[in-house]
Amino acid sequence: MKVTRIAYSADLNTGKYVQLEEQARRLGRVRSKVWRQFGSVNGAGVSDRAIRDEWMADGTAGSFAVLANAWKETVRDAVADITANREAAKAKVRKAINRRTQDPAGRKRLFTALRRDTWTGDPYLRRLMRQHCKRGRNRTHNQIVVRSDQHKTFTLTEGGNVWLAIPGLQRRQLVTIPLNTTIAPVGTLRLILRGNRVEVHHGSGLGELLSSESDHRKVKNARRAKLRSIAEHATERGDHAKARRIRDNNLGGIKRRRRSSAWQRRVRDVTFKAAHAVIDKAAVIVAEDLTKTFTGRTRLGKNTNRRLAAWTKGVTAEALANVSERRGSASLAGGLVRRSSRCSLCGRRRSRRGSASLAGGLVRRSSRCSLCGRRRSRRRSALRLVNAAYTSQVIPGTDSFGKRAGDRLHCTSCGAVWQADHAAAINILERAADPDIGLHTPHIVVKQIIQDRDRQRSRLPDQDSNTKGHRWCGERNIRNRSTLLKE
Repeated sequence: MKVTRIAYSADLNTGKYVQLEEQARRLGRVRSKVWRQFGSVNGAGVSDRAIRDEWMADGTAGSFAVLANAWKETVRDAVADITANREAAKAKVRKAINRRTQDPAGRKRLFTALRRDTWTGDPYLRRLMRQHCKRGRNRTHNQIVVRSDQHKTFTLTEGGNVWLAIPGLQRRQLVTIPLNTTIAPVGTLRLILRGNRVEVHHGSGLGELLSSESDHRKVKNARRAKLRSIAEHATERGDHAKARRIRDNNLGGIKRRRRSSAWQRRVRDVTFKAAHAVIDKAAVIVAEDLTKTFTGRTRLGKNTNRRLAAWTKGVTAEALANVSERRGSASLAGGLVRRSSRCSLCGRRRSRRGSASLAGGLVRRSSRCSLCGRRRSRRRSALRLVNAAYTSQVIPGTDSFGKRAGDRLHCTSCGAVWQADHAAAINILERAADPDIGLHTPHIVVKQIIQDRDRQRSRLPDQDSNTKGHRWCGERNIRNRSTLLKE
């Protein structure tokens, strides 16, 4: 799970904003240079580290007039955008290879060259990539990427808003930015300057919390298995004293259970806080049905499978259901409205007399407590579960499948790159009003419905005429991750 949070600057003075604006402008020139020199065929297989070493060796880095870490992070970010653009083009090239190449051995050779980025030596692949991978250009001149170890946070008063300090144009001179939040941003930051205000884009901590604990358990269990093997061999040799010492001192479970309980509490705390924050603001909450099991055919690595196994979808489903019920919200499942039995005025459980009505998607209830006798009309959120099949694989607004690569979703029609969770959120919201896909529709039927809609759209003279005003993909024609955050 990867979530981007946005914090905003509060009362930032003009002098600091001018400094940041000048730094972003200079870094924009670096980004443009990367796109200009390596955004075409010449950049195939070239890593950001190779570009960095080359520019440091020939003196190009001295002309940037920014600190080294700043332009290196900009180069890394630009190369990632170029790579995403090229991967979207490879999907079209693979389709062309399937249509034109009948020999399985030749097809495998071409696919291998694409995967290993050695296609520049093949004239046929080179021509296809030039045809489908259009040269891009940089239009981003208002962003600063700050590495995780290059920024500091502090507060002036206990419990007050956070101040963010980042490197400026001069060495050992930090630019301090007051933020409008009490939560300190962590990890790699993306600063976007817009409207005399600084937006700080940073990642949320749930995904890192799950992955780090899974990685810790892998190392810990491997060491315990080695000690257990030593104890078993000692028992076989008759050295029972050594085996007993190992089991008593090294294979206990007290600290292990204590750490596991603390981790579970942290996960529940983060999840329930997020559920409360959503229910505070949303009138209708549309969520995918997390009770279904997902069996994928794609072979993943053992480390990926291990981290995915730590996905706490049960805690997420429990948080949405319990918080919505405890806060007096209504949960919609199969058209039924479930209401909380605890009075929000006196706090006691009671039998309620009243009714629940849905008006415009909002739940408006008027109930009287049988204990305190008070009556209150409330307007709360409604929780609605929808079918989760293929929500993270469909391009929003187009009913066409994209190419999923990690946490990115590539549109094979226009080359746009989506953040997969962002695309899934839009598809889940739209599926709440889908007349054909119900909560219990089998995933095979869901896939058939999506493919039929895509084929129907492709037969139209103007393929986007049936999605005019709803085609989200056209809003992200600049195929890079920074533009996705900016919009």
